[in-house]
Amino acid sequence: MSRFVELGSHPVGVPIEVALLKRVAEATRAGELIVLPTETVYGIACRPDDPRATARLFDAKRRPRDLNLPVLAATAEAALSLTVAPPEALALAEYLWPGPLTMVLRRSAASSAWELGEQRDTIGIRVPRSFWTRVFLDRVGPLAVTSANRSGEPPAEDRAALVGAFGEDVAVYLLERGPLHGTPSTVVDLSDLPRARVLRAGGVPREMIDQSLRFSGRSVQWVDSPA
Repeated sequence: MSRFVELGSHPVGVPIEVALLKRVAEATRAGELIVLPTETVYGIACRPDDPRATARLFDAKRRPRDLNLPVLAATAEAALSLTVAPPEALALAEYLWPGPLTMVLRRSAASSAWELGEQRDTIGIRVPRSFWTRVFLDRVGPLAVTSANRSGEPPAEDRAALVGAFGEDVAVYLLERGPLHGTPSTVVDLSDLPRARVLRAGGVPREMIDQSLRFSGRSVQWVDSPA
């Protein structure tokens, strides 16, 4: 039976119950799915290193395998350790994380075997701004996370929509008190530098990416990207 937890009842800065953290950790270690809020939209998540768990996530979301699952981590260090990070990625991590920017980079040995989709040589990574999301990520480690909705449908914004989409497929629902409205993260592909590509426009405009790169003396060549 699914467990529902309202995070709004836990004020920011107040330690969350050890029992809840333990339940979330147990669920992810067992390869179960959880739903958690981010500063953008609700995400549906699982451990990224268990192929049974990622298969369960693809099936629950009805997501095609050619759309890889991105990975969220609690810190820039944890996220970047999953990649072969060029200086441009380090600069963007310094200026724009935590925040709604997903970077697609070449995988490191740490993530090379993870079954996140058909693209086996790259991985999308992000450090979310959401306090509670980073609390859980700090406890359980990086998670494969994608927007909590059936593929092709708008993100679910509240408990009723989430349960309607996933029901008992999700072991633990971590919920805000009210509807969660947000803009998805910007997704930028930095796996073929100096060429770069915005795969999805979102919470971080391209101008802000360029400005952050200039602060560190870096630049990229944008290819087929929206302004």
